[in-house]
Amino acid sequence: MTYDRAKLGREIARDEGDKLKVYRCTAGKLSIGKGRNLEDVGISAEETRVLGITKASVIASGITQAQSDYLFANDIRRSEADLDRKLPWWRSLDDVRQRVLLNMCFNMGIGRAPDKARGIAGKGLLSFANTLERIHSRDWPGAVAGMKASKWHGQVGDRAERLERMMATGKD
Repeated sequence: MTYDRAKLGREIARDEGDKLKVYRCTAGKLSIGKGRNLEDVGISAEETRVLGITKASVIASGITQAQSDYLFANDIRRSEADLDRKLPWWRSLDDVRQRVLLNMCFNMGIGRAPDKARGIAGKGLLSFANTLERIHSRDWPGAVAGMKASKWHGQVGDRAERLERMMATGKD
């Protein structure tokens, strides 16, 4: 790991908030903590064993700060593993751009790449196929143009603008 995990945590907490009661995210999904999507991710068996919570108990009663922090750490590990599996080159990027990809993966999920030949739309971070190609080739202006042209840009507002600046400059 070459990126600053504490800095990433602060960035995502600023973007997601940290709510100990269930809420609906901007996509309308039931969520808790720092953006844990209860509908798509839920609560794993391991999290139930360690934290003593279930999806039903979380919806009914919420979580503690310690539980939120634990779920968040697991979400970051999952995003790292997804990037390692699907975009292994992400680790060759500088700290700032690694955090941009992690933030986007955390926000949207890894998803799937579009398959134009089969008429299948992309989903999540992998739907940014052209943008990801530009990031991989270190074409920062092209990558930022792709980010700005996306539906995601309009959905997340300030978050997108901050991440686009970070991608363009390699600076916080």
